[in-house]
Amino acid sequence: MTVAATSPLDAAPSTRVPAGRYRITDLMRSEWTKLRTVRSTMWTLGVTIVVGIGVSALATGETRAHWSSMSLPTRLAFDPTRVSLTPLFFCQLALGVLGVLVISAEFGTGTARATFAAAPRRVPVLVAKTIVFGLVALVVSEATAFLSFFVGQAMLTAPATHATLSTPGALRAVTGTGLYLAVISLFALGLGTILRHTAGAISAFVGVLLVLPIIIQALPGSVQNEVTRFLPARIGEVMTNPRGVPLHAFSAWPGLLLLCGYAAAALVVGGVLLVSRDA
Repeated sequence: MTVAATSPLDAAPSTRVPAGRYRITDLMRSEWTKLRTVRSTMWTLGVTIVVGIGVSALATGETRAHWSSMSLPTRLAFDPTRVSLTPLFFCQLALGVLGVLVISAEFGTGTARATFAAAPRRVPVLVAKTIVFGLVALVVSEATAFLSFFVGQAMLTAPATHATLSTPGALRAVTGTGLYLAVISLFALGLGTILRHTAGAISAFVGVLLVLPIIIQALPGSVQNEVTRFLPARIGEVMTNPRGVPLHAFSAWPGLLLLCGYAAAALVVGGVLLVSRDA
């Protein structure tokens, strides 16, 4: 009796992961597990909240300590809401770095190969990662913004001017700060997906936020004003400003939509490159 030889090609289909066997919710659970079990993630999120509250307390406490020696024009121009949201600069850097690491760390350690071996369809993996990280970033960002506001206003005891959420523009500024931080962290995730290199993506992120505004200052005044309004940093300034829109800037919500466009564009480009390149 002869036994038919089994070709490797005949066995291959049984070893492949069947298309459609996993759903987006399965991928989201996987991404949540990866996100919460990495100690650096929890540390970064914790530092974001602590630094946000600490810097707000320092800024408002310093103002309260010197209130009696401040001039009348300075007191009248004082904006308690904006001062309590001073941590925006530090928090956006922390969350941006985390956004880059969420994707670049997998390529750096080689775990991206295991991820795509288990889930060969790469775009759904990126979508799941974006949803999970976006929700985490939004919750942490809003918590940081509101806690910073409440702690900061608690430090501004009488006779210093303080604000509440019912103060005109305060609720919009606090909520907008959290939204800005969440969206800018997704923009960083997009950069990490495009570059796949931690140092390079973080450098690009910092360059867009901090270096690009300095470069634009070398342009003629009229051109500088028109270009500056499109910068993420300028949009962030408007989002934390409860007293209206500064000159040469988009108002808060159109600016936020523009920032969402930046994040979406980065993620789309990253998704295209993710499919076309090897893991």
